[in-house]
Amino acid sequence: MEKTLSTAERCDCNIIHEDVVRKVTEKMPGEETLYDLAELFKVFGDSTRVKILWALDEAELCVCDLATTLNMTQSAVSHQLRILKNAKLVLNRREGKVVYYRLSDDHVRTIFDQGLTHIREL
Repeated sequence: MEKTLSTAERCDCNIIHEDVVRKVTEKMPGEETLYDLAELFKVFGDSTRVKILWALDEAELCVCDLATTLNMTQSAVSHQLRILKNAKLVLNRREGKVVYYRLSDDHVRTIFDQGLTHIREL
């Protein structure tokens, strides 16, 4: 079913506010930057990766700990961690035979927390 826009949702005029358009255009990041941002948000678009980020926001964990916490195989967790690591959202460190993962920095925590705050307000 196609939604019809009400008068309040659409413009009924052909006036271009050139000063505003120019200001927005000048401030808009380049195409490559916007593409990279969209790719980053895609990583957050998977509930398994969100669960992993949630867990790593609480504590530094190894793959075994994450697999147990999320009731997943270590292989499945490792696959998702690889994606998160490639997106620079998580870091790892080795201690003997164990590899521990954590959020890469406070920016990741902020993005995650802001997303939670936003959906809880809806």
